[in-house]
Formats: sequence, structure tokens, C-alpha cells
Amino acid sequence: MPGREGDGEIEDWPGPFSTAMKIIKDREMNANVSQQNSCLDKSKPAPIMWAPNKDQHSDRSKLLIPPLQDLCIAILAKNADAITSLESVPDVLKHKLSQLLCDSRRMNSHFLDLLVRGSPTEIRIRDCSWLTEEQLLSAFEGCEINNLTVLQLDQCGRCMPDYVLVAILARMSNILPALTTISLKGACRLSDVGLSALVGSAPALRSINLSQCSLLTSDGINTLADSLGYVLRELYIDDCQNIDTMLILPALSKLEHLEVLSLAGIQTVCDDFVIKFIEVHGHNIKELVLTDCGKLTDSSMKVIADTCTGLCVLDLGNLCRLTDSAMGYLANGCRAIQTLKLCRNSFSDEAVAAYLEASGESLKELSLNNVNKVSNNTAISLARRSRKLFTLDLSWCRNLTNEAVGLIVDSCLSLKVLKLFGCTQITNVFLDGHSNPEVQIIGLKMTPILEHLKVPDPLGIFFALLVRLEQ
Repeated sequence: MPGREGDGEIEDWPGPFSTAMKIIKDREMNANVSQQNSCLDKSKPAPIMWAPNKDQHSDRSKLLIPPLQDLCIAILAKNADAITSLESVPDVLKHKLSQLLCDSRRMNSHFLDLLVRGSPTEIRIRDCSWLTEEQLLSAFEGCEINNLTVLQLDQCGRCMPDYVLVAILARMSNILPALTTISLKGACRLSDVGLSALVGSAPALRSINLSQCSLLTSDGINTLADSLGYVLRELYIDDCQNIDTMLILPALSKLEHLEVLSLAGIQTVCDDFVIKFIEVHGHNIKELVLTDCGKLTDSSMKVIADTCTGLCVLDLGNLCRLTDSAMGYLANGCRAIQTLKLCRNSFSDEAVAAYLEASGESLKELSLNNVNKVSNNTAISLARRSRKLFTLDLSWCRNLTNEAVGLIVDSCLSLKVLKLFGCTQITNVFLDGHSNPEVQIIGLKMTPILEHLKVPDPLGIFFALLVRLEQ
């Protein structure tokens, strides 16, 4: 079995991971030996030393007062139809208001008209499923788009066939000289022809999100690379099932400054593709999303670890062929990862803990959602090494006890968001007993969900980075 061979090899490697694995296993062995009935407790997890704080007095019931700005935006969202102008309103506030309207299903053509009026620099709507072709054409009819730098029209499949895109965004070449970031996620009627017109009108594009654009093929990506080879830094093509990744390798090699590649759900992604892609771009790659690319094995992780020393974000969700060896490769090679997502994988508790011991200090976001072997060793290592951790997802990790989660929350003082969906074993002993007043618990019974829901926002992150670089 490949998995067993990998597990055997990994313990013999010199390096931080193998050292951590040895320490963890020795700790478990010593703990079991100290038990009176050690012969019956060989599988018992490492002990957790944590007790609930008796002085908390159920601070969960304390009312948290939201910031004044949030209250004002909420009031504006409820009365959006009465707003007559957004002139002089900063883009960041326009975006917050737009996001709130989309979330509450109140976004409409009136607010769209306000966003596109005049000569906007940013237009951001993350749910256009309500929008018709006629409404979109009418809204952009008088819009001066030459100053537009960020455009987000996600879930626009209903309103964005090729001819509408050409009419509003690609009437002539270079009509969008300032546009650096565009997201057309879910544009299921956009074809290679429309994409070709778009990239011809926006020569400065650095980030493009084409996720779930199901009509796009490898030819469209080839055209994109020919036009934007020297400027494009971020490419998102999640769930574009008509794209054969092996056929776009030559195109990707033309993207000389590519730093972010998201391929979630594309079934043609395989070890051969990853190895060849990383050979060309590994030294530049900062973010790699491979969720649901089920053909990948530890071989891909090894080449990523050996080459991508500057990798900051890695998403490996639901890769059932990975073994503990993958964690060893990453721990020894990719020491700068800040966001790591391991959802629905079969890594052992010891391997996850050893990774954290070796490389956990840089982590700011970690998802172990449905990594169901996670237990006390992982909790101890999180508490010891992940002091910068801001967001942690332990949903469906049912081997974690109140004591384990309490130790994590009380030790990781930077932690602000903890997700515990499906963790029915966690009780008020933890909720009333932890001593971290800053953490928001999401997913347990009677805890808030929607107001803390985090939606990925690559546009905001990328544009903020551009602003800092220009300053």
C-alpha cells in the first residue's frame, strides 16, 4: 500500500517533522506507561491539562455592542431604496453596503445604478443572480468605465452572455486601461470568444476570477496567456470542467509573474500537471488551491514542498490519496504557510501535530474541518506553537474534548474565530469555562452563525496589496 510505505519512510527522514513525530509518540508512550492499566489504555490519547475557569460566570450572555459604522451601514441597507447618491462615499464603505444587500437579497437595479453612476473606480456585487441582461445593459449605458480598477459581477450567469459582455466592457480594445482586478464567477454563458474580447479590452489585468465559467475551454486560457502573459498575477478557474489542465500548461508557462492559481474541482489536475507547473512557477507561487482534485498524491506535495519556499496559502481539501507523508513534506519544506486548509482528509492526529510543531508558528488560519482523526496531540501542539492563529476550523472533529478545545482557546491568544460545526461533544463546560474573551465561537447550538460568516474575498485582499505596494 502506498500510504503505508509513505508513513514508514517519513519517520526516517532527518528534519523537524520526524523529530516532532518521535517526540509526540514518546510522549504518548510515557503517558500510557504511567497509567495503572497501561495494557488496556495503549490507544488512549495524550492527556490534556486544562480546567474551566470558575470565574467566567457565563460571559456568553454579555451583549456585544457592534461598531457605530456597522450600525449605520445596517440602517442604510434596510433603506437602500431611499438612497439617492453614493457620491464621495469611499469604495470600502460602498463594498460593505453592497455585500450586506447581497447577503440579505435586497440588491436591486436601483442600487446597481448608484454604484455605476458617473466614473466609478470599483464596482463590486458578489451576487448578480437577480440581474437580467436588460437591467445590466441599462445600468452600464451611461457609465464611464475608463477609470474602473476593480469589477466584481459574481453569479452573473443569467445576465452575462458574450454579447452583453462585449456591449458593456469590450466595445473597443483597451477600453478598460485601469482595470487590474475582475471577477466573473459563475458566468456560465461566457465562452472563449467573450473572454478573448475581455482581455483585449483590459491590458493591465493582474487578477481574474473565472471560477464556474463552465463554457470556457483550454483555448480561452491560451488566449488569456497570450494577452496578459507579462502582467497577470492571479488566476482562478475553479470548477471549469471543460479546461484540460495538461493542455493549458504551455499557456501557464507564459504567465511569468503568476503568484496565485486556484484549480479547485478540476478533475484533470494530476501529479504530472502539478510537477510540471511547479517546475516553472514554484519560485513565484504564493497561493495554491487544489481542493477536490482527487487524483493528486504525495508526489505532488513533495515537489510543492521542495520548490515553493514562499508559499503562504495552501488548500488541500478532500484529497483522499494523501497520506501522512504529505504533511512531512510540507512541514520540512514550506515553512512560511499562513493559511492551510486540510478539510476532509485522513491525516493522523500525530502527523497534524508534528506539522504544527515543525511549522505551526507562522499559521494565521487553519482548517481541520472533518479531519476526524484529530485529537489531543493536535490540541497540545496548537496550544504550544500557534500563537499567531486568527481563525481555526475544527468542525466535525469529534475526538476533541472540552478540555482539548479549552486548552487551544486559552493558549492561542490571537484567536478570533473558532468554528465548531458538528462538534456535539462540546458542552457548556468549554463555552462557560474558557478565558479568551476575544474569540467568537461559531457553529455550536445557540451560537451565532451568519454575522460571523467568512466569505472568501480575493478581490479585497489583492487590491489592498496593490495599494500598499503603490504607496
